[in-house]
Amino acid sequence: MKPSIIPSDILPALRGHRQLLVALSGGLDSTVLLHLLCQLRNEADLTLRALYVHHGISRYADEWLSHCQALCQRWQVPFIARRVHLTDSGKGTEAEAREKRYQALAESMLPGEALITAQHQDDQCETLLLALKRGSGPAGLSAMPGELAFNHSVILRPLLGFSRQQLEAYARHHQLSWIEDDSNQDDSYDRNFLRLRIVPLLRQRWPYFARSAARSAALCAEQESLLDELLAEQLRAVTGPDGELQLAELHGMSHVRRAALLRRWFALHGAVMPARDALRRVWDEVAMSREDASPRLRFGEHEVRRFRGALWWVALRASQRQTVLAWPAPYGPLMLPEGLGQVMFAASGMAVRPPREDEPVSVRFQASGMIHMAGRPHGRTMKKLWQELGVAPWRRETTPLLFYGEQLIAAAGVFVTREGQGEDDHCWYLRWQAAQ
Repeated sequence: MKPSIIPSDILPALRGHRQLLVALSGGLDSTVLLHLLCQLRNEADLTLRALYVHHGISRYADEWLSHCQALCQRWQVPFIARRVHLTDSGKGTEAEAREKRYQALAESMLPGEALITAQHQDDQCETLLLALKRGSGPAGLSAMPGELAFNHSVILRPLLGFSRQQLEAYARHHQLSWIEDDSNQDDSYDRNFLRLRIVPLLRQRWPYFARSAARSAALCAEQESLLDELLAEQLRAVTGPDGELQLAELHGMSHVRRAALLRRWFALHGAVMPARDALRRVWDEVAMSREDASPRLRFGEHEVRRFRGALWWVALRASQRQTVLAWPAPYGPLMLPEGLGQVMFAASGMAVRPPREDEPVSVRFQASGMIHMAGRPHGRTMKKLWQELGVAPWRRETTPLLFYGEQLIAAAGVFVTREGQGEDDHCWYLRWQAAQ
């Protein structure tokens, strides 16, 4: 009997990629995927590796690891195992396990390697139903794409066109063995509830429901892709050089167009797509707040803030007002806290005078008293200087300040003081490599 899937069926879904890292759980789906790729290995000149992520959730996890290792040894596929620790972060076991799994996969990928995962047509149907439960729009209803940018490479899902029934038929034809995850029977998880209780009823009434759902997801993805194309030029026009969203043009737009641009602005920053209510709050509470306000709205480890007529996507960082970092000779690169990057003396940058031997060098994040900026006749307080120079409020306590002794020499990337000016033939160059 001919198998339900043949290896050449999935070749187009590899989209020309030949170095592949397979996410292997040992279950039916990933076992079939790895077997298919092994059949293609010589014909398509594929280089395969497989990775098992050990979450430590199931008491059988060590046995599953051994099973996957033996499987890869038998099929001559290099095997990696990564252990992750779940911390009960409040996101829920399912979400945290998924996040840690993809983090482990990203850390294990080699340059030029694509990640291959085994989601299939039934998984796509469940994803669509979960998106409906959340009240998602077309982007969420697009479910899972066959190709997705990931970790400077891509995730490929070559089995999305095949049902679990086809995968089972293939496994039986080739006499494959796989493991059954006991947690898959726990319907307290939303996806398992759909898989165990809801989708079988739908399939019983409408046998091709999963296929139709996948087609609907594909149509939503097409519409969303078309919107991306149509709005790309306008998004570029209203996005500033530092990724800020200029508000002037948005005020005269329809609510629908403005919301679509806001969503794409979030995507531009790699943010999780906000819910409809959150998007409304961004506009009502941040964009439309009074002129003298400093509004902000938090999204995970970032927040949306308004400054000088624009919305900004800002990473949350603790104030460094009390931080003092000694910078001893020979003044190699100095790492800054809170992921702020590093400062260094380099071949180019802001010209400052070298420190004298009796001047200890340090980096701080606040300065008091009157500051005499180079080229200005009068002093200003630091607060006034920040305002005049247009430095955003969230950068005023995280911009590194170079001190010699108790004398402010420079605000990295912003200004040099009168006392810090270097002479043309005798100066050093301060550079701040800020975090992205």
